[in-house]
Amino acid sequence: MQKLRVIFALFVLFAGLPSVAAAQGFPFKWWQDDKFKTQLVLTADQCARLEKTYQEFRPKMADQLARLEGMQNRLSDVIGVGVMPEAEVIRMIDQVETARAELGKTRTLMTYRLRQALTPDQRTKMKALHDEWEKQRRQQGPVRKRPERSMREGGTL
Repeated sequence: MQKLRVIFALFVLFAGLPSVAAAQGFPFKWWQDDKFKTQLVLTADQCARLEKTYQEFRPKMADQLARLEGMQNRLSDVIGVGVMPEAEVIRMIDQVETARAELGKTRTLMTYRLRQALTPDQRTKMKALHDEWEKQRRQQGPVRKRPERSMREGGTL
């Protein structure tokens, strides 16, 4: 039964990693990519505003990411050792998920503000470009952003 709880806790901890992967490695600066600039017909002023928005969010996202990774590592260590009372582990899981949600909210707000710099026609084109990029990314298979930790390093299972 204890092993089942550990497996469940690990599932809860890492279930959100694919969605966080995009948030963790800061977003692709599409406004600097020639293909995107050309197809969206971005002006120099728009590119400058997009970069400014990105730079405004970058420090907060970096802090949130560092905090999340630290909390995930600590929780992974605690689960690996397996001696902390379950109520405290649940509290730690809640804290990790809250930190993950905060990072996701910040990234989503940044994305919203980035898209606000576009015209309605550019937003429509952007959606098509994004859909194409996502399709290609899915065909390439999953990319692990976080290296596995062995038991000797304090990793889990």
